[in-house]
Amino acid sequence: MDKPARPNLSDAERDVLRALWDEGPGTVRQIRTRLNARGRTWAYTTVLTLLQRLLAKDCVSSDTSGSAHVFRAEASRDDLLQDRLQVLARELCDGASAPLVLALVKNHAFSPEEIAKFRAILDGHDGSK
Repeated sequence: MDKPARPNLSDAERDVLRALWDEGPGTVRQIRTRLNARGRTWAYTTVLTLLQRLLAKDCVSSDTSGSAHVFRAEASRDDLLQDRLQVLARELCDGASAPLVLALVKNHAFSPEEIAKFRAILDGHDGSK
């Protein structure tokens, strides 16, 4: 049985996670600075609230050993993508993944490198989980 997907994330929560993915762990102040550089001019308390929500959703962890809490991403982009695809497959395809994959690749031009990656994954897939 598949593990339950994380709760949906808001756009703002995803922006905070992107800052952690792209630039690594940080304090609320550091993350706020990163977000400001990306055009998100949020107050310190807003960033803290978003981090607390992400903590409750098991998407970030917090190191409280120092004077300032340091937050780090616990959920990767891949983790969130898998969660969303799992939900989509259940909602639209009765749990089947193949229709999603086919819809994603249909009418899309892929680079030779991407096609090579697809082939390697398919060649290594034996049909069992």
